[in-house]
Amino acid sequence: MNNNIIAPENLVYQKSSLVKDNVMHYCPGCNHGTVHRMIAEVIEEMGMQDNTLCACPVGCAVFLYKYIDVDTVESAHGRAPAIATAMKRLHPDKLVFTYQGDGDLSAIGAGETLHACNRGENIAIIFINNAIYGMTGGQMSPSTLEGMKTSTCPYGRDVALNGYPMKIANVLAELEGTCYVTRQSVHTAAAVRKTKKAIRKAFENSMAGKGTSIVEIVAACNAGWKMSPHEAHLWLEENMFPFYQLGDIKDK
Repeated sequence: MNNNIIAPENLVYQKSSLVKDNVMHYCPGCNHGTVHRMIAEVIEEMGMQDNTLCACPVGCAVFLYKYIDVDTVESAHGRAPAIATAMKRLHPDKLVFTYQGDGDLSAIGAGETLHACNRGENIAIIFINNAIYGMTGGQMSPSTLEGMKTSTCPYGRDVALNGYPMKIANVLAELEGTCYVTRQSVHTAAAVRKTKKAIRKAFENSMAGKGTSIVEIVAACNAGWKMSPHEAHLWLEENMFPFYQLGDIKDK
């Protein structure tokens, strides 16, 4: 009797060869794993398996190198664009990208991000925006929504005290060095397809020397938000998307 009921060639989805077999450390319901898979698929489809460099800073994705089989450099918190700048200038033939969260990119690493984008470094930035510091205790980040509760604003973000949520992608789109800035999500199958196309475009721009590309992915952090995965995705649609509207912000 043949116990192999489903033949590999009949599977609807084939895992990318760049996705390692390690069990991921992310919380159940986290969107990071979906984005990891798409990045691996795009790199493989572009035939860049042996010519990709990633700069990964501190944050939930600090162990990205354990899940995607590409050369990865760990940088200090927020400094991934500076490391990526060096890698791309030293190896202009390589595909170079960073993978950063909102606290990392728009707070601790705001200076590195702004200046790398302003210089038009030929790198791609994958930016996960879940409006919270997910790994270090659920603190408020620059993208935390007004009224949203976190461990450092337990009564909700107060604009008079904490300032307004920052649409950092819109700020980066105003810089001359950016060529492509888009805001996407992975909350549905259709959204995943759009985001994968955006990542592919950002990577192709990097290789074509067009300047800096930013793919912001508005994501859920059900653990940090103290919700179930289902509740977190509903909250994402009802609260995050009206403020962080999806779609291309800049494409030149």
